[in-house]
Amino acid sequence: MTKDKVLETVNALPAEFELEELIERLIFIEKVEAGAAALDRGDAVSHEDVKKLVQSWRK
Repeated sequence: MTKDKVLETVNALPAEFELEELIERLIFIEKVEAGAAALDRGDAVSHEDVKKLVQSWRK
């Protein structure tokens, strides 16, 4: 995450906010960016493969 992204997130919050809200937003952004990077690298599992995996857990 970049400093600019943190500042953008802070600036999008209201004048008064809970610190927990900021932390949750930053964690969410970090997770979304990590997921997008994984997709770009091809490190993803298709929906069909996930369905098959879940089915195997039920046996």
